[in-house]
Amino acid sequence: MEIRTEFVDTGAVRFEVDTCGDPESDKLALLLHGFPESSYSWRYQLPLLARLGYRAWAPNQRGYGHTTRFTGIDNYRIELLVDDVGRLIDAAGKKSVTLIGHDWGGGVAWMSALTRVRPLERLVVMNLPHPTCFQRHARSWAQMRRSWYILFFQIPWLPEMLLAARDAKAIRDAFRGMAVDKSRFPDEVLDVYAAQALQPGALTAMLNWYRAMRHVPADMPRFVANPPILDTPTLMIWGEHDSALGKELTYGTDKLVRDFTIHYLPDVSHWVQQEAPEQVNAILEEWLQPRP
Repeated sequence: MEIRTEFVDTGAVRFEVDTCGDPESDKLALLLHGFPESSYSWRYQLPLLARLGYRAWAPNQRGYGHTTRFTGIDNYRIELLVDDVGRLIDAAGKKSVTLIGHDWGGGVAWMSALTRVRPLERLVVMNLPHPTCFQRHARSWAQMRRSWYILFFQIPWLPEMLLAARDAKAIRDAFRGMAVDKSRFPDEVLDVYAAQALQPGALTAMLNWYRAMRHVPADMPRFVANPPILDTPTLMIWGEHDSALGKELTYGTDKLVRDFTIHYLPDVSHWVQQEAPEQVNAILEEWLQPRP
């Protein structure tokens, strides 16, 4: 299945979107990438979803690629990222929506489902915990050691300078260094992410997602502490060799989601859908088939 790049104007944001599948299909699969990724991170999943009958969209989220790049931290608040999901779903105009997210995209996917920004048929999240589970474990010493980079990213201009240095070597190292199977990240793949990060203003926009974490809506802490039970059937895929997020962050998710399935992949890193696409795609294909 051929992947095409199109532009979708939602009014608030003009999205650069990798698309695959029949435009006439009434099923949408919307795939949200993480940091420092892009729509390219879904290159293995888009053809699969198209083959399963979906119209698959993988947008570069706000600030990434050639999607609208806003200045200012406030333009990357979580409520705006969730609103983007709703606007993309409206623009697609499909009857059925499956939302899929990884890393930051997984966080946006969780909040989109929990706040019911639009009706969802199914939810898939990869290596990003339910926000309530994350809140419960975030202050553990083990997770605080893993999350040191979030505090570093709050510093003005210095993270951008270091990430961009030597042809974005730190960006390249983030993928290959964290991966278990480093052959999945050859130079030609890393070149894609480095080139994206080195676009004017791109790194600041990407880091502003983290900086905007300080600006949460007033009711967000209460909502996360006592969330509604999620009715949307949900699949979680988790690479166990994740140096940024501990496996323990997944514990208790089954108490927060009524129809929950989880697959742990040993010896697979945080970059699960890129490092183990055969396993991830097999899990997706089985779980997305019609169930009695």
